[in-house]
Amino acid sequence: MLKRGYKPKPWIGAQNCGVSVFLMFFTLMLMLVVFLLVFHYDSDGANPSLAYDYELPKQKWNSSDSLVSLHPKKEFRNGTDLIWQVPESPKGVLFLAHGCNGRAINFWDKSPECPDCIGLPEERLLVLHGLAQGFAVITISSAQRCWTLGKEVMVVKDIIEWWIGRRKLEKLPLVALGASSGGYFVSVLAAAMKFSSTVLMIAEGMFEQIDVKGDYPPTLFVHMPKDLYRQQKIDEYVKVLKDKGIDVGVVECMEFPLLPNTLADRIPGLDQALSRKLFEFFQEKGFIDKNGYMKKDGRQIKWKKALEEKKALLLDKNLVPHIQEELNLAFAYHEMTSVHSDQIFKWFESHMS
Repeated sequence: MLKRGYKPKPWIGAQNCGVSVFLMFFTLMLMLVVFLLVFHYDSDGANPSLAYDYELPKQKWNSSDSLVSLHPKKEFRNGTDLIWQVPESPKGVLFLAHGCNGRAINFWDKSPECPDCIGLPEERLLVLHGLAQGFAVITISSAQRCWTLGKEVMVVKDIIEWWIGRRKLEKLPLVALGASSGGYFVSVLAAAMKFSSTVLMIAEGMFEQIDVKGDYPPTLFVHMPKDLYRQQKIDEYVKVLKDKGIDVGVVECMEFPLLPNTLADRIPGLDQALSRKLFEFFQEKGFIDKNGYMKKDGRQIKWKKALEEKKALLLDKNLVPHIQEELNLAFAYHEMTSVHSDQIFKWFESHMS
C-alpha cells in the first residue's frame, strides 16, 4: 500500500508504466478481497457488520473459580421471602428487584444455605458484581407474578429498613436496581424512600404517575433499543427528569452473536462440549443466522420442542431457563442483563458521596 505523503517518481518507458498499473490493480484487488472477508451483508436482511465482531467477555465468576462466593441467608417477613448477603466491610446496600415471573431465588446459586435457589446467569452475576464491589445485597420476592405499585411498595420499604437496621447498615448509601416489572417498582419505591441512585433496567419507569421532586435519586436507564416504544418513553422521561435537575444516564444494550463457547462462558454447569453442540443445533434449525445472531427473540422460537425431538442431544432440564435467558439476551429485546455491570456500578459509586 502507498504510504501517506509518498510521491511517486515520473514514469519512465512503457515497461515501468505496465508494472505500475499492475501493482495498482493488484493492490486494489487485495483491498477488495480483504473488504469482502471482513465486511459482509447479512443475507437475512441485517445491516452490514463485522463477522463475529463482538464477543461478550467471559464470566469472571463461575461455580468453581470465584473472586467472591455466594453464601446467602434466607428469611421470611411480611408474607414474602428475602435473601441477602453482606460482604466484609460493606460500603453500600444494593436492593435488586426481579421482573415478572421472577423470584428472589433467581439471584443466588443453589447451595446448602439456599437449596431452592436456581442462580439464573444474569441475576447471579449482578449479585456477584455487587458483592465484589463491596455492596451488601438484598433480594425480595414480589407477592404476585409481577410487582404491584400500591401497598407492596410500603411492605418492601418496611422490609428493607428493618433489614438494614438489624444489620446495622443505616449509615451506608442505599441503591436499587430493578428490571422490567422490578424497574417500574423501583421507580415508585424511590419516591417513598431515600436511595443514593437507582438503575431502571428494560423499564421506562412510572414517571407519569408519581410526583417527581428535585430530591428524586439520580437514575440510570439500561435498556434495549430494539424495543422502540420503551426507547421513546425513556427519551421522554430523561427530559422530564433533567428538567427537574435530576442526574440521568442511559446505557444501551445491543444484540450480540452466539459463538460455540457463549453458553458455556455464561452458564455455570454447562460445559464447552454441550455449548458447541447447542450452537450447532441452533445453526442446523435456522434459529441463528450465518453470523450467529438470533433471528427471533428466544421466547418466540420453539427451540425446547425441537431439542426434545432430537433425542441424540440430552439436556438437563434445570439448564433450560438459563439457556432461555441467554438466548433472550443475545436477541436484546427484553431481558435482565449483567453485560454492562461495570457502567452500572460506576453509576452507583459516582453518587455515593
